[in-house]
Amino acid sequence: MSMMLYDTARRKVVPFSPPQQVLMYVCGITPYDATHLGHASTFLTYDVVIRRLIDLGHEVRCVRNVTDVDDPLFAKARELGVHYLDLAAGEEARFNADMEALNVLPVHAAPRASSAIPDIRKFIQAVLDEGHAYVSGDSVYFDVSTFDTFGAVSGYPQEEMLRLAALRGGNIDDPQKRNPLDFVLWQPSAADEPAWETPWGPGRPGWHVECSALALRELGEHVHLHGGGADLIFPHHECERAQSESATNTPFVDHWMHAALISKNGEKMSKSLGNLVFIDALREVWDPRTIRLGIISHHYRTEWEWHDNLMPSSNERLARWQGSVGGDDDEALIDAVRAALDDDLDTPDACAHIDSAVSEGRDATAAAALLGIDLVAG
Repeated sequence: MSMMLYDTARRKVVPFSPPQQVLMYVCGITPYDATHLGHASTFLTYDVVIRRLIDLGHEVRCVRNVTDVDDPLFAKARELGVHYLDLAAGEEARFNADMEALNVLPVHAAPRASSAIPDIRKFIQAVLDEGHAYVSGDSVYFDVSTFDTFGAVSGYPQEEMLRLAALRGGNIDDPQKRNPLDFVLWQPSAADEPAWETPWGPGRPGWHVECSALALRELGEHVHLHGGGADLIFPHHECERAQSESATNTPFVDHWMHAALISKNGEKMSKSLGNLVFIDALREVWDPRTIRLGIISHHYRTEWEWHDNLMPSSNERLARWQGSVGGDDDEALIDAVRAALDDDLDTPDACAHIDSAVSEGRDATAAAALLGIDLVAG
C-alpha cells in the first residue's frame, strides 16, 4: 500500500511506496534560539507521515540532525559570550521539550554535526577523488560544472539559484570559486570558531556537507524520503543531492518532500524581521494539543498566515473533539482520516471528517490518535 505525496523534484503528486523499512532523513534545527512555529509545522508534518506509515505496517527509521557547527550558532554564541556547544545544548534541550509536548514521536537518531567530523573529512575526500571538488586557497569547493543534473531538485533557473544562494549563506562573489554556484565543503575557521585538522588545512565543514555525511553514516547511501522546510530546497537540498551522488555514485533520495513556510503580519516568519511565534511561549498559555491541532489544520504544502485567533479557535475545536470520547472505535471515520492522509497528507480534510463525526455524536478518539492528538491522557 502507498501514500500519494507531492515530490518536489518531480513537481507532482506521486505514489510513495517504500519497502517495509522506511529510511527517512529530515533536516533538523540549528540550535541557537527557541523552537518557533515554522520549526513545529515542519516537524509535525513528518510526524504525521511517520504515524501513517506505521499505521500501514512500516518500520520507520527517521534521522533528524542537529546542525551545531554553523554560522548562526557561532554568531549567537559570540553575541552572548558563551561557548557554542553550551548554547547548542541548552537550545536542543528546549527543542526536545517542545517536541515532546507536541507529541512528536521520538526519531531513530538525532546526530549532531559536531559528532561527524571524521565522517565529513572522509566524505569530502571521496568527492575530491571522484573529480567533483577542488581545493582553492584554504577551502574545498564542490564544482557544479561536473554534475550535469545540478538544479534538478528545485527546478529553478540559473538566475533564481544565484539569488537564493546569495540570500541563504552562499558567497557567490567569492574570488576563489570557479563558478558562482560552487559551494563550500571545507573552509577556514575564524579565530573564535572551532577548527579541525584536515589534509586541506585546519577549519570547519560547510553547511551542506554535514547532512550528507550524517545521512550516509546513519542510513546508508540511499534514502527513501528526505524532508525539510521549503526554504531548504535551494541551496541546501540541491547541494546535498549533488555532493552525495558524486561521492557514492548512487541515487541519493527517492522522494523529496518539503513543508511550506508560515507568515506573520504579511511577511515570512524570520529572526531578522522579529516576527517569530515561539512554541514555548504558546505552551505557557495553551494546551500543547491545541497548538498541534492549530498547526495541522493547515495543509503542509500551503503557505499560511499566523493570526491571533488561531489558538482560541483551535482550543474550541479540541474541546468539541474531547466531548466525543467514550464510544467504540468508529471504523468509517478512521478509514476517512486514513484516506485523507494518503491524499498528499491532507490534514485539513482529516480534521474536517472528525468535525463532522463529532457533530453527529460519534466517537473521535481513534481517528484523532492517528493525527497524534491524545484526547484521553492529555
